[in-house]
Amino acid sequence: MTLEVQFMTMLSMIAGGFYLGIACDTFRRLSISWNRRVFLKYFMEISFWLTQTLLLYYVLFQVNSGELRFYVFAAVLLGFAIYQALVAKTYKTVLEHLIRIMTQVYQFVEKMVRVIIIAPVKFIFQSTLTVIIVTLKILLTVLRYSLNVVWSPIFWLFRAIYKMFPQSIQKKLHKIAGFYSTIENTIKKWFHNLITKRR
Repeated sequence: MTLEVQFMTMLSMIAGGFYLGIACDTFRRLSISWNRRVFLKYFMEISFWLTQTLLLYYVLFQVNSGELRFYVFAAVLLGFAIYQALVAKTYKTVLEHLIRIMTQVYQFVEKMVRVIIIAPVKFIFQSTLTVIIVTLKILLTVLRYSLNVVWSPIFWLFRAIYKMFPQSIQKKLHKIAGFYSTIENTIKKWFHNLITKRR
C-alpha cells in the first residue's frame, strides 16, 4: 500500500468516524419512537450497526481495496472523537429544530389532506347514502300504498273465502300467515334500524 493510499485511507476513515457520530446521535434521537417495543428495538439496533459497518467497509474498499489495518480503527475513533468534541452539541440542537419543523410540516400536510380530500369524500359518500336510503324509503312507501289500494279488494275477497273453509284448514292457513308476518316484521325492523343509524 502506497503512502498516498494510506493517507487517503486515514482521511476517509476519519470522515467515516465523524459520519458515524452523526448517524449515532440521529439514530438515538429517533429511537424514542420504538424503544417501548422490544422486538422492534433489537431489530432496529442490529440493522443500524450492520448498515453502518457495511457502509464504512464499502468506503474502505473503494479507497484501499478493503485492507484492514490498526490505523483504520484508530482513524474511525479519531473522527468520532472529533465529532463528539466539536460538533455533537450543535448538531443535536440543529437536529431538534429539523425534527420540529418536519413534524409541523407533516401535521400541516395531514390536516390539509383531511380537509381537502378525506372530508369531501366522506361528505359525498354520506350524502349519497342518505339520498339512496330516503329514495328507497319513499319508493317503499309509495309501493306500500299502491299495494294497499290493489290488495284491499283482494283481501276482502280472500277473507270471505277463508271463512267458508273448515276450522282445521283455517288454523293451518293462520299458521302460514303468522310465519310470513314474522318475516315481514323482521325486514321492517332491520330497515328501520338502518335508517335510524344513518341519522
